[in-house]
Amino acid sequence: MINILIVEDQTLLRDSLENMIGTQNDMEVIGTTDDAAKALDLCRELKPDLILMDVITANESNGISYAAIIIKEVPEVKIVIMTALPEITFIEDARIAGVHSYIYKNSGHKHLFYVIRSTMEGVGIYPGPGHVPSLAGRFSESEISVIRLVCQGKTREEIAKMLDLSEFALRAVITSVLDKTGFDSITKFALYALSHDFIVISP
Repeated sequence: MINILIVEDQTLLRDSLENMIGTQNDMEVIGTTDDAAKALDLCRELKPDLILMDVITANESNGISYAAIIIKEVPEVKIVIMTALPEITFIEDARIAGVHSYIYKNSGHKHLFYVIRSTMEGVGIYPGPGHVPSLAGRFSESEISVIRLVCQGKTREEIAKMLDLSEFALRAVITSVLDKTGFDSITKFALYALSHDFIVISP
């Protein structure tokens, strides 16, 4: 039996993962938490075989950073990082931290089970370049800069000043982002980007 600890701050997804894993005869969820900062203590208490760890959890806790701590303190535990629309650097950060496997949340339950079993057998699974979600890498450097600043709550005037853009140029960048995403508001897309880990704002 593979005993699993889930670290995920979205309640619906956490419950869904627990229910899905519960359908497998060789897997069992023995604990859940919404905060990666609590994972080490739970790991010592519950002694899971594997942790499914979101990248950004409650209280802005970074799952990759805490994964590195757990791997050092409890090396026998396997860790699978999971996220939705990450920044590309997350993959390299996870490798450096010693994370065993890495999966996108939209991969489907069959792939999730495959990754869990492979990881327990000592085979790390990481997405190749062709498997990076399509939104990642679709934006220019200036578009990403604007998205980040919107996520930080900056006004258009502040963004234009910080990036040395004219009002017309800023409007063009925002229009391009909306055209690529299908959103009708840059604020709505900023909220989506934050909630899906596409843009991460450090506390």
